[in-house]
Amino acid sequence: MAYEVTMPRLGWTMEEGVFGEWLKQDGDEVKAGDLLFTVEGDKATQEVEVFESGILRLPQGAPAAGDVIPVGALLAYILQAGESMPAGGSQSPQSGGREGQASTASPSVTTEPAFQRPSATQTVAADGRGNPTISPRARRVAGELGVDWTQLTGSGRTGRIVERDVRAAAETMVEQVGVEMSPVARRMAAEAGISLEELAATKPGGRIQREDVEAAIAARRQPVLADETAVQVLPHTRIRQITAQRMSESAHTTAPVTLTTEADATELVALREQLKSSYARRGLAVPSYNDIYIKLAAAALQEHPALNSSWGDEGLILHGKIHIGFAVETERGLLAPVLRDVPTKSLRVIAAESASLIEGAQQERLGHEAMQGGTFTITNLGMYGIDAFTPIINLPQAAILGIGRIVCKPAVHEGEVVPRQMVALSLTFDHRVVDGAPAARFLNTVREYVAEPILWLTA
Repeated sequence: MAYEVTMPRLGWTMEEGVFGEWLKQDGDEVKAGDLLFTVEGDKATQEVEVFESGILRLPQGAPAAGDVIPVGALLAYILQAGESMPAGGSQSPQSGGREGQASTASPSVTTEPAFQRPSATQTVAADGRGNPTISPRARRVAGELGVDWTQLTGSGRTGRIVERDVRAAAETMVEQVGVEMSPVARRMAAEAGISLEELAATKPGGRIQREDVEAAIAARRQPVLADETAVQVLPHTRIRQITAQRMSESAHTTAPVTLTTEADATELVALREQLKSSYARRGLAVPSYNDIYIKLAAAALQEHPALNSSWGDEGLILHGKIHIGFAVETERGLLAPVLRDVPTKSLRVIAAESASLIEGAQQERLGHEAMQGGTFTITNLGMYGIDAFTPIINLPQAAILGIGRIVCKPAVHEGEVVPRQMVALSLTFDHRVVDGAPAARFLNTVREYVAEPILWLTA
């Protein structure tokens, strides 16, 4: 019996994905659990495994790198020995099969080709500005190689630009101009809008380095009138589009209120210094301030479960577990991996898991499941010298805690004005879900836990 492999839904908001690559070849024997292909979803690239054993067969027009595929669309078949593919392939996004794995083909569904490659007369996909569409990976490579992708013709499905198109264009540029260019120099030139031809004229036959681009940038810095200043339009990345969509949705859907307070973090700073010494001696991952904030916030949420909830159409959803997401800056944009069931984990475990999640986010190795299911979020801008700010709620959560910098300043302690390490805390909460008084009590508990770590360390 033939089984269908379909495009999986990797997130609740995902309607389509960018096909990455096949990890198995047509005709390969596969076993349940083998990694079959990769998909670029909203914010991550995911390796998808197969849940049936058999022989992989790709129908005519099977997806290739860069193709945009709707969720549930047929990708391939898993056949048993002696079986043949259904005539023409089967289109069954609504057949009820398990997404992202093999599902039983329905004999009653009318068969037709799974995919149709665009002919010369078909319209090539374009964005709202008339530019051709481009896969996230290809866009990133274009930035690294200094290729103007808006001038390329894509070879992906419906004319989408994929990575191979960008790399081919970069090679052609080098051949035409006759000079080589270091990756750093190429990236700097692309960001500054300096063409390879312009740089080649300054160093014929040589290899263009970073200092050559810096010299070209300096030469361009001439006074100009305000109305002559060039305007550069940077195409939106996939993550920027998703972030904009979700932040706008949060701002227009919730009733956000932000509370701010200041906490005495002197004892917290002393605690971290002790942990640094002790953990480093044992070769363990040293907990960051963020790890400590995550742990103490989880303890505060246990005392104030109303903040660990969500708005639902039928009523308020009180989450039984505390899963805390934390903001991570990456080259592609902002991601929020999730630490699960935080109250059950020690600081040592939290430090190790968060370090792994941060590395995965920055190296684009995080799956969608690592960024879903959070019930509360922490965002820390202290390393940028920021004090208080107004973080935006990460829907469908009810609140988000913003952490500012730790700064030494005069403060009253035990009746005397003395230097203390102080930190600003900002809590944004959804007033539809939580009233001001419970939110204030939660923030006050966080403040107490920052001032007296022993309260949550011994809880």
